[in-house]
Amino acid sequence: MTLGTAQSQNTSVAPPPLRDDKLRERVLRTLSIEAKGLAALSAAIEAELGDAVEVAIRLIETARGRVIVTGMGKSGHIGRKLAATFASTGTPALFLHAAEASHGDLGMVTPDDVLFAISWSGETSELGDIVHYAGRFAVPLIAITSNATSTLGRAADVALVLPRVEEACPNGLAPTTSTLMQLAIGDAVAVALLERRGFSASDFRVFHPGGKLGARLLKVADLMHGDESVPIVRLGTPMSEALIEITGKRFGCCGVVDAQDRLVGIVTDGDLRRHMSADLLPRRVEEVMTASPLVVAPAELASAALGQMSRTKITVLFVVSEGTPVGILHIHDILRAGVV
Repeated sequence: MTLGTAQSQNTSVAPPPLRDDKLRERVLRTLSIEAKGLAALSAAIEAELGDAVEVAIRLIETARGRVIVTGMGKSGHIGRKLAATFASTGTPALFLHAAEASHGDLGMVTPDDVLFAISWSGETSELGDIVHYAGRFAVPLIAITSNATSTLGRAADVALVLPRVEEACPNGLAPTTSTLMQLAIGDAVAVALLERRGFSASDFRVFHPGGKLGARLLKVADLMHGDESVPIVRLGTPMSEALIEITGKRFGCCGVVDAQDRLVGIVTDGDLRRHMSADLLPRRVEEVMTASPLVVAPAELASAALGQMSRTKITVLFVVSEGTPVGILHIHDILRAGVV
């Protein structure tokens, strides 16, 4: 056996899984502790914290500027994520690094903005200059902290005081449950703002044009073929002419419209096979077509159109607006766009 063969065998055969009940117990314990933290947060919002959350949401909603999220350490990482969530769901936002703020980045903040500062202890020294700046220039300050009497808590216009809970870290040092709660309440505020503003899937796609998410939000109108690309004939057209339309437009079918340009039928390859005979070419399209074909609207999500094609085992849909064909969509157009 050569070395290459031995290496190939070693990399292709995975070792059997080893069950370690103690390891799984540790993992489940972490999840249990963090779940208790979220339960405590929910209970606090149902009680006194709920009023502060509502005020914070209204403060952000009425602001003329942006949400400036800031924090240090793990709270800073949570802040970056929350700024991205706000920005992608219709609330203009950016992340301000608390340390860099003292070296010129405070110039990002205007009186029209709302500061959203995160610090579990409320005594993060790097936030000092930001707190001072907010007071000096009357910039509204929302704080996420666990200490209402801390420097940050006392300076904030709205303090979202989180309940003190057990960290999942067995030493009680690494921020785990606490950062999860910070993330959760920030997400809750962002989603509440999204809903109050009526932020739709179409709006969401504007900020997410790329990747799988952007593909999922594509509409039929974004992918369909229109104008002269659409294979169409009128009632009464001989099949000899319909075949020319089918062949020339290369979709394997043609739509049939009435005198009012309403789609009334479709002629497909399957219809041709079923009616194949010596007298096919002189026959009229209405004798061969499938009446009342399946259609899709331009505003429909492309993913929904793909689902319809998959369920009915067809590859083409006519795109219809108020009964009139305005385009045609092939399954390959959807798959090329990455819609799954």
